Amino acid sequence: MRKRAIVVAVSGAFALSALAVPAAQAAPTAAPNVTFSNLKVNKGKAVVVGPTAKVTVTATYTVTKPANLSTGSFLSGPVLYRGTTLNAGSDSILGDNPGTCTAASTTVLNCTAKIEFRPDAAEAYDDLTNSQAGTWKLGALAVPDDAESESDLKWQGNLGTVKVQRAAKLTVDATPEPVKKGKTLTVTGKLTRANWDTNKYAGYAAQPVKLQFKKKGSSTYTTVKTIKTSSTGTLKTTVKASADGYFRYTFAGTTTTPAVTTAGDFVDVK
Repeated sequence: MRKRAIVVAVSGAFALSALAVPAAQAAPTAAPNVTFSNLKVNKGKAVVVGPTAKVTVTATYTVTKPANLSTGSFLSGPVLYRGTTLNAGSDSILGDNPGTCTAASTTVLNCTAKIEFRPDAAEAYDDLTNSQAGTWKLGALAVPDDAESESDLKWQGNLGTVKVQRAAKLTVDATPEPVKKGKTLTVTGKLTRANWDTNKYAGYAAQPVKLQFKKKGSSTYTTVKTIKTSSTGTLKTTVKASADGYFRYTFAGTTTTPAVTTAGDFVDVK
């Protein structure tokens, strides 16, 4: 049995993480007669991964089976995949270990499993690459304990979706401080996101970012203008100083990158 923390792009390979098929024993059974439902990965929230640190999330799901099918006769777990069909040749990510299931009845199991996302794994085929950021489909896999071939597996796709995103950082700095009323303020910053190919943060180019202002004593930010990041992710714009308050940048996010907002940078206007 091979134990891989994560299996990415298993296209054409019979790679099943800790759900890997054990060595042949007796004649194999048919694929387990089970169905999956209620699959949630990370409670339905996006999985956000930085440039180096491993991220582990929980998946929960329900297995429905015949009453006479022994719980111990098969293993099951969640699968993230791309493409129209889920099978052993799919571009996929499997859980680290088989799910742990509790019987709610003779036919229903409530299960949990862990999935690790590692941009800095030692083996190249375990790595997340930049091209794999975005929306993944959700499916599940059941493996009988005497499986010998791919035909013995039960795959079920189209159980939902989850986003796997490159973590983002954003900065802001308004200068000079203090500043005379009516004078020009220069507000700089930088939008960066995790580069899974280099294990560093890198500038996120050509992205719209809002500059917002909150007057001292107020609880609400208002948008002053929207500007785009440079080819290196930097931000720079000017505004007229009107009153004491806080400036911040806010980025709405994309499919591959989460939203991020800076803390407010206070400017004292004389």
